Amino acid sequence: MSCTTILVGKKASYDGSTIIARDDDSGSGRYDPKKFVVVAPQEQPRHYRSVLSHVEIDLPDNPCRYSIVPNVLPNRGILAEAGVNERNVAMSATETIAVNERVLGADPLVALQPADEANGKPETPGGIGEEDIITLVLPYVNTAREGVKRLAELLETYGTYESNGIIISDVDEIWYVETIGGHHWIARRVPDDKCAIIPNQLGIDYFDFDDAFSDAREFMCSADLQEFIETHYLGRAAGTQGGMNGGHCNPRIVFGTATAKDHIYNTPRAWYMYRYLDPADAENLTPESDDIPWCLEPENAVTVEDVDFLLGSHFEGTPYDPYGTQGTEESRHRYRPIGINRTGHMVAMQIRPYAPVESRSIMWISYGSGAFTTSAPFYANVDDTPAYLRDTTPEVSTDCLYWTNRLIATLADAHFYETSNAVEGFSEDVRSFGHRLVERTDDALATAGATDAPSVTARLAAANDEMADYLRKRNTKLLGDVLYTSSNLMHNSFAMSDRWN
Repeated sequence: MSCTTILVGKKASYDGSTIIARDDDSGSGRYDPKKFVVVAPQEQPRHYRSVLSHVEIDLPDNPCRYSIVPNVLPNRGILAEAGVNERNVAMSATETIAVNERVLGADPLVALQPADEANGKPETPGGIGEEDIITLVLPYVNTAREGVKRLAELLETYGTYESNGIIISDVDEIWYVETIGGHHWIARRVPDDKCAIIPNQLGIDYFDFDDAFSDAREFMCSADLQEFIETHYLGRAAGTQGGMNGGHCNPRIVFGTATAKDHIYNTPRAWYMYRYLDPADAENLTPESDDIPWCLEPENAVTVEDVDFLLGSHFEGTPYDPYGTQGTEESRHRYRPIGINRTGHMVAMQIRPYAPVESRSIMWISYGSGAFTTSAPFYANVDDTPAYLRDTTPEVSTDCLYWTNRLIATLADAHFYETSNAVEGFSEDVRSFGHRLVERTDDALATAGATDAPSVTARLAAANDEMADYLRKRNTKLLGDVLYTSSNLMHNSFAMSDRWN
């Protein structure tokens, strides 16, 4: 799916947390309602069959509980998208990327082949993809590094039918995995003092094979990746023999793409994020630069609010803002913004080193277009989730957060400046309440000295319910404010009183 990703190393974040965040945008021509649910061990399948690719996989018998934000409609499978397990491992899957034709020729994607009854050929299943990855990996791993290794085994065994980037984190590390063709993969650890930014492109721009095949401190990959590059002449674009340069390579050049479409759809998003996080180093970059670094050292420590803003941004302060007054009508619609109408959700998963393991992980969740909403914190280690986020209906209803936020965005979009104060006030109120709630809950747990899991889990669930109740009330007020303002600006409005004196 179309999405944008920000990964924040623990020394680059404001409080020492690792933060991985991605907004999930539905494809053109549809909207995908989202829900926030918990999968208990007894609900995890022991035999898995993919809806889209029909691949069948037997799963281990020891899954742990995990919280996810999947699609409501089951027509394309689970599509768990973002999740945290009870062992404080987080995943976001997947960031859609692209590899070049040389790679696809050398290691084709593993697509579902329908049965050919006329010639007596049975159906051939495809590989794994976005629908499957979190369900197949997250319930079985204790660390991010374990998650990379389990995902790698699945990719090498079953292949994949699409090109994807997958993020896996724990309290110490963030790993970003990119699939290379049908069965190959690379992974790089986000440096602790850096942020990584990915906008639907193969992003890793430096890879150290010496490290990958020795200590694997910062890099991992398919065991035969060097031979794969050399055998299929994939390094030609790098200008070096086999694409190698002293045991290093630039995967973005070797495996990735740089097209005119990228300059409209992808690189402008990376440019805006880089410009926001490290303005001094971004001075020589443009929205169409092909050499925007995969990771950067931010000028200031990165907060949840920074992540929230960027993943709902629309080129504010530039001639490319569709709601702006700079530039021209053409420039304001030249590039694809980060925060768009098709966003289903944004989830920033924060794993806090200073919190007890039972309450360490927080999922900052928002539904709908990021320009008109904000994220709110929910503890991940719970047995159930609030109905306002869990029970999203397929049809429009103001009884759930998803549809309420989408209604607000549609009304506010037509009168952006007239409704912006109401939207900004809502965002400030929700985030302020959320921070207070987290601090209050953490303090209560510390004071009570609760250590038994059921007691802690119940307290976290109660905090989540309180956050959801506040969201419902505040969202209802925002809907009323935006509706009133937009109603007064309707084209058939008339100021004269209808009542005769």
